[in-house]
Amino acid sequence: MIDTSSHHIIYGTITDFITGETIPDTDDERYRQNLARFMVEEKGYAKTGLEVRQTIETLFAGQAVVSKITLVLSLHRKRFMLLRYGPGSLVTRERPAISASRVLDPAYQIPLTVVTNGEDAEVLDTYTGKVIKRGLAGIPDKNEAEALFPSLAFKPTPGAEKKEKELRILNAFDVEVCCAGKKCLLPNDKK
Repeated sequence: MIDTSSHHIIYGTITDFITGETIPDTDDERYRQNLARFMVEEKGYAKTGLEVRQTIETLFAGQAVVSKITLVLSLHRKRFMLLRYGPGSLVTRERPAISASRVLDPAYQIPLTVVTNGEDAEVLDTYTGKVIKRGLAGIPDKNEAEALFPSLAFKPTPGAEKKEKELRILNAFDVEVCCAGKKCLLPNDKK
């Protein structure tokens, strides 16, 4: 039976391609799973170099938000590319994805940011916000990433004031208004 009690239709469960965990089967999750499979089977990355379902929690003006990161890719034990999936227009996804790349890792900013709707993609320079490449084919494969890696800058995470601005951007862009007209709670909230 299809569960329609949340923000997304839940068709049941599926097995996560990277972790093997059982997770809810939604339309968005199907795209995420296809992207993970694409990064491994088409782009040549090892599953061990991909982190899935990372989150950044923010709370501003009483609005709690959990920003979701689809994939974080690592080479040589360094996170170098963050990928965020979201349905619809890519341009509206650019700014919050860049913010996530700037604050997710406590030691440094992740230099490459990818926004995708599962059908198209943009590869962005995290520091300038400029589009480097377009299309799913523009996402660097493992060999391209290896060649590019020495030229990537791993700048320190922004200072407290700039970090707060980046977190505010994530909070504002990623807020979900509950389809039931109620306040959405963080997963660990008891109310």
